[in-house]
Amino acid sequence: MAAKPKIIVVGGGLGGLWAAMRIAEKGIPVDIFSLFPVKRSHSCCAQGGINAVLDVKGENDSIWQHIVDTIKGGDYLSDQPPIRNLCEEAPAVIRTFDRMGVTFSRTPEGIMDQRLFGGVKNRRTAFAGGTTGQQLLYAADEQVRAHEAAGKVTKHENWDFLSLVLDDQGVCRGITAMDMGNMQIHAFRADAVIVATGGLALIYGRSTMSSNSTGAPAARVYQQGAKFANAEFIQFHPTGMPGHDKNRLMSEACRGEGGRIWVPKKAGDVRDPLDIPEEERFYFLEEWYPAYGNTVPRDVASRAICRAVRHMGLGIGGKDLVYLDLTHQPREFLETRLGGILEMYRTFFGEDPCETPMKIFPSTHYSMGGIWVDFEKDEQTGGMARVSPKNHATSIPGLYACGECDFAYHGANRLGANSLLSASFSGMVAGDAAVARVKGMGKSGKELPESTLENERKRQEDGNKSIMSSDGRENPFALHRELGDLMREHVFVERDNAGIDKALNGIGELKQRARKVSLDDRASWANQSLSWARQVQDMIMLAEVIAKSARMRDECRGSHYKAEFELKLPEGKFEGDPEYDEYKAKWKANNEKWLKHTIVTHTDDGPRIEYKPVDISVLPPEKPRDYR
Repeated sequence: MAAKPKIIVVGGGLGGLWAAMRIAEKGIPVDIFSLFPVKRSHSCCAQGGINAVLDVKGENDSIWQHIVDTIKGGDYLSDQPPIRNLCEEAPAVIRTFDRMGVTFSRTPEGIMDQRLFGGVKNRRTAFAGGTTGQQLLYAADEQVRAHEAAGKVTKHENWDFLSLVLDDQGVCRGITAMDMGNMQIHAFRADAVIVATGGLALIYGRSTMSSNSTGAPAARVYQQGAKFANAEFIQFHPTGMPGHDKNRLMSEACRGEGGRIWVPKKAGDVRDPLDIPEEERFYFLEEWYPAYGNTVPRDVASRAICRAVRHMGLGIGGKDLVYLDLTHQPREFLETRLGGILEMYRTFFGEDPCETPMKIFPSTHYSMGGIWVDFEKDEQTGGMARVSPKNHATSIPGLYACGECDFAYHGANRLGANSLLSASFSGMVAGDAAVARVKGMGKSGKELPESTLENERKRQEDGNKSIMSSDGRENPFALHRELGDLMREHVFVERDNAGIDKALNGIGELKQRARKVSLDDRASWANQSLSWARQVQDMIMLAEVIAKSARMRDECRGSHYKAEFELKLPEGKFEGDPEYDEYKAKWKANNEKWLKHTIVTHTDDGPRIEYKPVDISVLPPEKPRDYR
């Protein structure tokens, strides 16, 4: 007798929880696997808010404008029908969270409040003080707990996902995972698997992300055949607080609530910032981008900061630092709207942002690229077919991806506050798609031999034994530190081919050395070093994908910037001026060559790069991306 259908979700952030909710609601049992308690998922670290057109401020905002801003913000590199659906569904997502009990900030009249975020001119970001992600994650977890109590959901927290179980046709039929308590590896059968495992910023060492954001699960499915897309597009958040252990995010909400970025006009000025008069301050974003000022998109702001600091030599005290200034705003206003963010700065920097400007610099933050997923296009509406087993399906049959680990919604740059939206929405879509696949299979699904599960479990167990018994000399923690240094030096905000070549050579050496890791801890229970050693090996694999994708793309687009190939906007010239029209013609020619997705396939010889056209059926790019 065939077993009852079951779906596995790997990851317990917003994407994974939404997928689990949709699956459980449709009567199919779902198992959630998470490396840590789901309430510690990185979704809780998103501070500033979630985008949706509610127009509570009466600014004549529209869903179409949200679509335009998102497509333009991504420098036209995202497939547009999914973005259309994302923006159209956004108000319903917010209302659903509201009914779940999320304590969104409200105006004195009791209306849901919205704030300004980067890359837009309308207040479109709903928020819960400065801890929006945490409030959304906890609300989604409460809903999943109700399904858990009803026996529809089973959580496996503190389990490390190791691999997919593939049958002889290459179809995903389950997973293997390791219990982090006793280090035992088990194989689990499933009719579909959804990977919702978040970002990969730890490849860069210090980042704004939690220490769990290694990208290892994505690397593992990539090595088993899932294609990876647009890996070169890494977001460097302009306002990270540098730290010796990690960097911490000072949310874009700070700029949305009136924060101003500046440096002293005189190089090497070491005076207290409060002693520097206004006329001696350089508010470079406001001067260079008067239409948007401090709320330009993140890639634009990060490059501007690097220009002011590294090219003009105006960093605070000669260091890689600029000021993010909120001191002109009333303390009560700041505490109400940004309390959690300000408290973080006080805790880790020891100064009060209400009294003295914060010191910040761009930091690795988010991956626009990720596991390639497909969509079923609705020819009548121009969007996606709402329920289709094809939506969010990877190149491995039976495997889906959602949340930050997929590539679908952000193109070459993500607009702030679209991340919580895309994680939630993509979880809904992936969950529905997996259900449609399972129900479409009916009883026709081929029985999976027990030997297939056992063989994959044994393969992973042998991998652990190999690491545990290795007499090599390489320390996985030191390897990770070297990898981060390499990526931050050569594949950061500003890139060039010579530097990327150095990164690729260094990564090649790290790949060889990572095969000879040695563990100080050889215990057979609660061995964090073993899990970390495996994750470091996987991070090195993805670092090669990022670097090679960046090396192959000779242009400037969104977060991928090579000065040698930059098409510079003519200063003081706009549409109708001959100089601008000449620039526009070059921009269109560049799109003919480079408006395409980077698609990477794993081979024994390294990443194989191919390209795929971008679906521009909703808003064909007619005007260059300009935020002046």
